[in-house]
Amino acid sequence: MRTRNFFSGFLLGIGFVAFIDEAIFHQLLHWHHFYDKSVTAVGLISDGLFHAFSWFATVAALFMYADVRRHHAYLKGVWWGGFFIGAGGFQLYDGIIQHKLMRIHQIRYDVNILPYDLTWNILAFLMVIVGIILMRSNKRNQGGIKQYESQ
Repeated sequence: MRTRNFFSGFLLGIGFVAFIDEAIFHQLLHWHHFYDKSVTAVGLISDGLFHAFSWFATVAALFMYADVRRHHAYLKGVWWGGFFIGAGGFQLYDGIIQHKLMRIHQIRYDVNILPYDLTWNILAFLMVIVGIILMRSNKRNQGGIKQYESQ
């Protein structure tokens, strides 16, 4: 159940960050589309597919979370560690792979991009670190013995 706790949090972290990215940067601020190397219509379709991906990750995470709770096997530190590792990992992937290596979009255009890139990637790195700390503290608190929290 430790793995299921982790992946439930991990998928919800990915879904949450993807949703925030889509809602804020794509829809409200209009800074970019998921795919900016074509016409606006293609960008909007790519945004829709990205949005669907975020909801599939969220729904899968919630089913896994419900299963963990049903088995009274919720591990708070593992779950939240997975959440932050998923959120930060996805944001790092977006910031490094999609923005810089693949260049399918940038955070913003026609501005000095360095402060945006630094903020995006430093926050992502910090989320991963928080997730690792939570995972380690949960393992240390268990003392090698499986204990389940139930609320």
